[in-house]
Amino acid sequence: MNAPAPSWKLSYRPEAEEIDVFERAFHCRLPVLIKGPTGCGKTRFVEHMAQRLNLPLYTISCHDDLSATDLVGRHLIGSEGTFWQDGPLTRAVREGGICYLDEIVEARKDTTVVLHALSDDRRLLPIERTGEMLQAPASFMLVVSYNPGYQNLLKGLKPSTRQRFISLSFKHPGLEREQAIISSESGLDAAWAERLALLAQALRQSARDSLEEAPGTRLIVDAARMMAAGLEPRLACRVAIIECLSDDPEHIEALMRVVDMVMGR
Repeated sequence: MNAPAPSWKLSYRPEAEEIDVFERAFHCRLPVLIKGPTGCGKTRFVEHMAQRLNLPLYTISCHDDLSATDLVGRHLIGSEGTFWQDGPLTRAVREGGICYLDEIVEARKDTTVVLHALSDDRRLLPIERTGEMLQAPASFMLVVSYNPGYQNLLKGLKPSTRQRFISLSFKHPGLEREQAIISSESGLDAAWAERLALLAQALRQSARDSLEEAPGTRLIVDAARMMAAGLEPRLACRVAIIECLSDDPEHIEALMRVVDMVMGR
């Protein structure tokens, strides 16, 4: 769950004032909530900010079985008896750094309760099983994200939780910005990158009526990387984008017609 900072410099193209907001929230010791569709750059942004602020990053991908114990820690049995092992949230609080909970609404409800004392001015993490009360250092920051378009009545953040965070809204990039991202991430030439950016826009229009979720930039970049590696463009789009969006043969063929229209055959 702990993702060490990469040795290379991550590329990130800002959309608006998100870098300035994040940095000021960090210096004010305020937690940040990032909202946006799948594949729009939420995780890349957090990774970029951890590198920019020179902080370790603890990334936790939330899921239905994720519990407070998984975050805080548990007692384990070893060769010399029982010992305590910190979870990623506890390690981030002890050592300082950014603790990033990706898709927080997917976690069990007891998970968000653990975050309450950390996400207000107390900045405390109580560990009931060891009797500790940890005070988060100035270098600790809590960041969570979720996709508001994918949540339902059973999976949403409570107002009491949402109002503890500074909120940033992300969206799919505009045409020129997405083209630049595709080129820089894949090394694909500008002409093909432009076609893929146009394809992304067209597929998102089509997705409003026929798909649960529109294609994110991540999928488009994957297709670009396959093309840069020598795969035929139509096949690259099919395996990297279209087949990831639907299992319905009719939907797939309809989306492939969009691919043919934009990319050519």
